[in-house]
Amino acid sequence: MSDPAFRRMSVEEYLRTEPGSPVKREYVNGFVYPWHGQAGVSDAHDSIVVNVLLAVGPLARSVGCRAYTADMRVRSADGRSYFYPDTTVTCEPREDGAYFKVAPCILVEVLSKSTSHNDRNAKYHAYTAIPSLQTYLIVEPGERRVYVYQHQEGVWNVTEHTGRDVIPLPCLGAELPLDDIYDGVL
Repeated sequence: MSDPAFRRMSVEEYLRTEPGSPVKREYVNGFVYPWHGQAGVSDAHDSIVVNVLLAVGPLARSVGCRAYTADMRVRSADGRSYFYPDTTVTCEPREDGAYFKVAPCILVEVLSKSTSHNDRNAKYHAYTAIPSLQTYLIVEPGERRVYVYQHQEGVWNVTEHTGRDVIPLPCLGAELPLDDIYDGVL
């Protein structure tokens, strides 16, 4: 097996080779990076991802949208980066054979020590440049705390939700209680 360490490649090569790669890789402006999820995540991290998917999946389907796991990539607005968010919600039409989404309305990242800086900075900037995105959730796995970035009237605002708060999800016309996110975790 080849070394999964980051290396330079064209977007065309990445798109051609990623489906058959033995290691998931994110593509950022010409470089591929092995995806953190391949090394495993904590019980809390994975439980939160499952909880979010179980909560938003039915909400998405009820309005004609779909929720996806971290196996579905999202393309950046400029088409120069591809990421694997922990959860993606999109209302774009399904395409057989599609390996990535271009119009998410909700993206969720659950923090870990190895990804925290990237989720809060590089991914924040890439995600919030996607025109369809309305909500970006950054979830703390060790405490009941979710940072909610929402696009309203041309501006991204952040609110911090703790305790038993409820997070509005405008693109689904619904809400996501922190109790659902942290069920069985905290």
